[in-house]
Amino acid sequence: MAPYASDDSTKADEAEDVRAGRRKAARYVVPVAVVGVAAATIGLVPALADSGDPDLPKITAQQLIEKIAKSDVQQLSGTVKISTDLGLPSLGGLESGLLSGAAKGDGGSSADPQSKLLELASGTHTLRVAADGQDKTKISLLDSAAEYSLIHNGSDVWAYDSKSNEVYHSTAPKSEDTKEKAPKDVPATPKDLTDEALKSVDDTTSVTVDGTAQVAGRDAYKLLIKPKQSGSTIGAITVAVDAKTGLPLKFTLTPASGGAAVVDAGFTKVDFAKPAASTFDFTPPKGAKVTEGDSGEKASESAPKAGEDFTKGGLDGLDGLKTLGKGWNSIAEFDTGGQGVPSGSSSGNSNVSGFLDSLGDHVTGKFGSGTVYSTRLVNALITDDGKVYAGAVTKDALVKAANAAQ
Repeated sequence: MAPYASDDSTKADEAEDVRAGRRKAARYVVPVAVVGVAAATIGLVPALADSGDPDLPKITAQQLIEKIAKSDVQQLSGTVKISTDLGLPSLGGLESGLLSGAAKGDGGSSADPQSKLLELASGTHTLRVAADGQDKTKISLLDSAAEYSLIHNGSDVWAYDSKSNEVYHSTAPKSEDTKEKAPKDVPATPKDLTDEALKSVDDTTSVTVDGTAQVAGRDAYKLLIKPKQSGSTIGAITVAVDAKTGLPLKFTLTPASGGAAVVDAGFTKVDFAKPAASTFDFTPPKGAKVTEGDSGEKASESAPKAGEDFTKGGLDGLDGLKTLGKGWNSIAEFDTGGQGVPSGSSSGNSNVSGFLDSLGDHVTGKFGSGTVYSTRLVNALITDDGKVYAGAVTKDALVKAANAAQ
């Protein structure tokens, strides 16, 4: 089915309505929000089987955004398929161990969500999800020989890793934050991803309805979000929105460079019936190691709240953090307070410097010299004097920003 179209004046009015409708939601810095989603959680899933384009009543982009905002699905169960294709260099499995170890820390638990769910940063995965209101949710990461479950039931948050027979327990926040899914640092459904993407909608963004589709046996509209600016590594974001409930069923982020999607998460099965109460019950198995985490109040003190600028939370402690540019071309700039990545004669270890050099591209400019490290979505320039410029922008955009900052 062809995309819906309208005359220029109607498009202009709709564009202004879209901007006004989203300004009421607090916004994240666009590239940083996308980085957080891509690096911490969700990625590419093989294309889900569609069964034709359903014939649905026409709807404007603003109406579809409002439909998403008004969606109040409290009960569901289903299966979500997830994988990631950021184009990271292969380190022979070392990167997975480093990420897990860094999140787990000394004396930590392999069941800690910050450790286990980092596995979603690469590969293909299947999640089983269930919800019954805001304080009863369950996400299970299925493996061929093990299962990892994250359960929020009332005031308790439980995580269990069957492979290591370890349990992690913490207390959910007793505040307005309980309206958000716990824990908030793990967006694991198309709706979580869509909520973040819609915060980027402003006058640098094109938003249209791009026809219809069927996902998990449900009729859906397709919302298309694209940067108007050149220089972004993001090509487009497509969201399949359930025509009846307004729930996002599938989220796809494609790069400006073309090729396979970088981020794509979608339901393969979904049921809006009330899950059995026993779905959210959990008792630590006999012999399991149980680690107690921080209470919800303490844990929430260090995490950015929903609707709060990411630069006020997750990047605390960085020297002089600021944002250059606007919209999809925003670049985070900060100073590490030390030297840049060692390379060439600046490193006493030629093997280390050679390995690091092979992962990036050496660049020079008014700022001096440095190295650009790239993925299919996020690029970062680390100068030799320790400054960092990062965003979902091209290498040329980073060099230009570094030169302009002098």
